[in-house]
Amino acid sequence: MKPLDEQQTAARTWFESLRDRICAEFEAIEREAGSDASFDYLPWDRTDPSGEPGGGGVRGLMKGKVFEKVGVNVSTVGGTFEGEFAKSIHGAAEKPEFFATGISLVAHMANPHVPAVHMNTRFLVTTRRWFGGGADLNPPIPYDEDTAFFHAQMQAACDAHDPAYYPKFKAWADDYFYIPHRGVHRGVGGIFYDHQEGDFDADFALTRSVGDAFLAAYPPLVRKRMNQPFTAEDKHAQLVWRGRYAEFNLVYDRGTLFGLKTGGNIDAILMSLPPEAVWD
Repeated sequence: MKPLDEQQTAARTWFESLRDRICAEFEAIEREAGSDASFDYLPWDRTDPSGEPGGGGVRGLMKGKVFEKVGVNVSTVGGTFEGEFAKSIHGAAEKPEFFATGISLVAHMANPHVPAVHMNTRFLVTTRRWFGGGADLNPPIPYDEDTAFFHAQMQAACDAHDPAYYPKFKAWADDYFYIPHRGVHRGVGGIFYDHQEGDFDADFALTRSVGDAFLAAYPPLVRKRMNQPFTAEDKHAQLVWRGRYAEFNLVYDRGTLFGLKTGGNIDAILMSLPPEAVWD
């Protein structure tokens, strides 16, 4: 992989530092629940189709008392797209070289009253340079006040940069996190953005705000709901919902496809899948 330039290094450093902060907070929640669970980190490397080193990443995985399964991955990869896939990537059709660095997180919770969550932010370089990402809440048992709180944090992050961002990114999330064959949304939404390539410093600042907003939004919801009593019916509803989540990630998710098409680590790519699900 080619040496990183200043912008690529800054983005990678931020994503890794955000990973460290998130994992520390999630482990603190496990301690509050009387659990000694901690993240297990698995470094991985990839070989580019050219035969050259293609970067790699670290898969972080924890299975605990509160977090039934949570993955927090960071990766920094680069090289050349194979075949027709380059034509589907912004700015790669004419020259199939790429660089990508980012963080991806999915949490599946033990208590069905605690919402599952997804967060991803990334910086990509082809013949263009852009940021993308977002965060969305996925409760098996939705609570209006939890949804409102999560969206308020995302809106505050967006409004600090441009008041037009939140309605645009919210609508984008509603459109993207949808399961056409079921005719339902994957969860209660959040924000999603891509091809944010106006000004590096401004777009990087937005992306950092999204990461900070996730830390402000999600841990309070976990702490609020993690000790709430639940029934066997509640747990079954969660397992059915997880099946829908798995369907989306395997059939429609862009990140899953990108990871598979670029030779990423299979365990890291599929860490988003729930530990248990049912299809009745």
